[in-house]
Amino acid sequence: MIAKYLMAMHFQMDTELGTSVVIFCAMVIGHVLADYPLQGRFLSMAKNRHADVTSLFGSELAPRGIWIHALTAHSLIQAGAVWLITGSLTLGLVEMVLHWLIDFAKCEKWTNFTVDQFLHLVCKAVYAALIGFELM
Repeated sequence: MIAKYLMAMHFQMDTELGTSVVIFCAMVIGHVLADYPLQGRFLSMAKNRHADVTSLFGSELAPRGIWIHALTAHSLIQAGAVWLITGSLTLGLVEMVLHWLIDFAKCEKWTNFTVDQFLHLVCKAVYAALIGFELM
């Protein structure tokens, strides 16, 4: 998909490392878009099972277990970005699971914001290396 276009760009180095760097940069941009503007206030709050989400539902009670749906929806958005950029459904599915687990850990306060973002970028680096070195 987009990865093939990125690999053909004129400024891309003609090496496995160059391919990996270009794809990594594209995935970082995809991550930032999906983690900030595409996440929004609702998903940001509702994905945390410990958050008080009453303000999101006005006078109605929040549906029981809404955090599972919100965290999964956010993780699917991230997975979609990886899938669109790499053209790999497999990497998209891996991203969905890993993003879900990493964000769950942050919501449980097992990690913090910095560790959360670092782990997301490590995932993207691994995906880019797998593609760049034609292991995926």
